[in-house]
Amino acid sequence: MYNGKKLSVAPMMDWTDRHCRAFHRVLAPNALLYTEMVHANAVLQGDRERLLGFDAVEHPVALQLGGSDPERLAAATRVGEEFGYDEVNLNVGCPSDRVQAGRFGACLMKEPSLVAECIAAMREAVAIPVTVKCRLGVDELEDYDHFAGFIDTIAATGCDTFIVHARKAWLDGLSPKENREIPPLRYEWAYQLKRERPQLNISLNGGITTLEAIDTHLGAVDAVMLGRSAYHDPYFLHCADAHLAGTALRPRAELLRALQPYVEAALARGVALKHITRHVLGLFAGQPGGRQFRQILSEGAHKPGADWSLVERALDATDAALASAA
Repeated sequence: MYNGKKLSVAPMMDWTDRHCRAFHRVLAPNALLYTEMVHANAVLQGDRERLLGFDAVEHPVALQLGGSDPERLAAATRVGEEFGYDEVNLNVGCPSDRVQAGRFGACLMKEPSLVAECIAAMREAVAIPVTVKCRLGVDELEDYDHFAGFIDTIAATGCDTFIVHARKAWLDGLSPKENREIPPLRYEWAYQLKRERPQLNISLNGGITTLEAIDTHLGAVDAVMLGRSAYHDPYFLHCADAHLAGTALRPRAELLRALQPYVEAALARGVALKHITRHVLGLFAGQPGGRQFRQILSEGAHKPGADWSLVERALDATDAALASAA
């Protein structure tokens, strides 16, 4: 099932929408992209085009589902395949209160047999890969053997690809933000899992912010998944993709201008510019003119009639700042 991609961008609620993914595809031609998590019930009952629609430029792109009902997850997985997704991933790692209340996400790590039942039903429903994104454990379940046993239970269904967020989740007492920062990272658990189960494809997620770290992890697992580091510093995503592919880096302005055809097409469909430019605000982070770039887009993109000329004005500000710095 493994798609062979060494790099992916994590599914992130309110962030990795279709506009974000189109931008990330420009930055990272070789990465696997993921949707935000969509609950199986929403897929079956909601506006599917709004929830699941994506642009062909995004391929390869995976749909991440939430849920705990095998029959509904199987049906939603079929819909995902019909929409053209390259993979469907089950979220067994999100620690939010809303997710817990709905009996999906990280709390499912307490119910490995149910997760296995869900994955078996999803796999039976489609021909595309079905994968799992999980944590190391949850609440009091903080033991490598329990983590490995959870993986083994799921792998017995034939699922062979796991994205491991290398932290446990505290569902009682920590917020979702704190769950991304406070539980310690234990990369060695993912390393050990790969050593002991070489037939599985293991992707590592959590706290990866440097090219050196990527190289270190890829010496022990099959792939890495970037999350907040890819979103807040988009150029790092480009650097990571180019590093792994052995291709030359492209200037920031050139990358952004490569997005122009997508932006123009979206504007023609009635999409407001602000829905796209919010994802590019960090492109010049730490660079001369970066603050002006962000300010121009933040202040102007919400105004009626905002178009690509605003992006060019923001890029002109970075050019001026670079010239001044020189």
